[in-house]
Amino acid sequence: MKFSVSIQKSDGTKEKRIMEAESRFEIYATIEKEEANVISITEGAGFTLPAWANITIGSAINTETKITFTKNLSAMLNAGLTLSRALNVIDRQSSNKILKGIVTDIEAKIRAGTSFHEALATYPKVFSKLFISMSKAGEEGGTLSQTLTTVAKQMEQSETLTKKIKGAMIYPCIILIAMVIIGILMLIFVVPTLATTFQSLGTALPLPTQIILNMSAFMTHNLLLVLAGLIILVVGGGFYFKTKQGSSLVLFVAMRVPVIGELVKETYSARAARTLASLLSSGVEMLTALSITQEVVGSNVFGKIIEDAEARVRKGEALSVTFIEHPKLYPVFFGDMVSVGEETGKVSEMLGQIAEYYETDVEDRTKDLSTIIEPLLMLFIGAFVGVFAIAIIAPIYSLSSSIN
Repeated sequence: MKFSVSIQKSDGTKEKRIMEAESRFEIYATIEKEEANVISITEGAGFTLPAWANITIGSAINTETKITFTKNLSAMLNAGLTLSRALNVIDRQSSNKILKGIVTDIEAKIRAGTSFHEALATYPKVFSKLFISMSKAGEEGGTLSQTLTTVAKQMEQSETLTKKIKGAMIYPCIILIAMVIIGILMLIFVVPTLATTFQSLGTALPLPTQIILNMSAFMTHNLLLVLAGLIILVVGGGFYFKTKQGSSLVLFVAMRVPVIGELVKETYSARAARTLASLLSSGVEMLTALSITQEVVGSNVFGKIIEDAEARVRKGEALSVTFIEHPKLYPVFFGDMVSVGEETGKVSEMLGQIAEYYETDVEDRTKDLSTIIEPLLMLFIGAFVGVFAIAIIAPIYSLSSSIN
């Protein structure tokens, strides 16, 4: 079998080769004898994807693929396979080329004596700090298989929660986009015809009608400018809302919307509780767990509370104190349950129960949200159609009244 191999020699120079071997391991053994390092290796004599490219585009590996990878690795370790052999099996099974390259590199690093969590840390865009820290705790405690099962469960539940919230928002977003498109098409193609009719009648037009006619005239005569503006608005808005300021603005508005605000609070509470529970149950010490949880939650107001909790725990205060002091962000139930966990010595178990409670509640609320949104959308659509209809019908009604 032929392999495309990229190596780095002991003097620092890089070289690409086409090598023939029975397996990747034979390639690694050959290169190691030359006292060189393998940068990347792919089957066939085609294009070789360098390691830096794997790191850069590694984020293209979706969450479902990572969950499958984690579950499979956990199952094989639990069955008694060594870590390097389990990784080799995953490498041969995987259909994701990016993941194959990463797994091959991790396997090579482990065979060279690197620990699993250190190998994972070379791909920070693929494996989160949460994943790496829990793997480290599992390695040190000799429970890597169980820890990976916990990681997979945490990732799966977090992804499920995110999907349910996104799913609840798809319907209203589609309706709003459809309304905008229909409105633009009517202003460009329908209203100009009516404008000609109104001008020929020579009647005074009501203000709403005049506004619509002016908008139509502007869009008709500046169509390219309007389209360019819409594209810039959509693309620019997408980039802006991904920034720290943009996401903070969205969170600020969402927190003040009825029903949505409670949903946001419970979503962040579930995420924080699930992450912290997973870390603590895997053996990660409290301060490190709080630091990682803060990173997972984000640098928003919810993350700052966890950051504050870390600082206060470092000083010797109880974890529950910080959450109890912020009931407007983390519900009262959250702080009280953590307090009970501290009293009974079962903080991770209590946090797990908190996460399950809020995840279930968020699921129920998203179902209710769809029920609430539908009549509101109907009212909004009715108002939109009503304003447009009145603006068009009013001049005709005025003309018929003057004739009578």
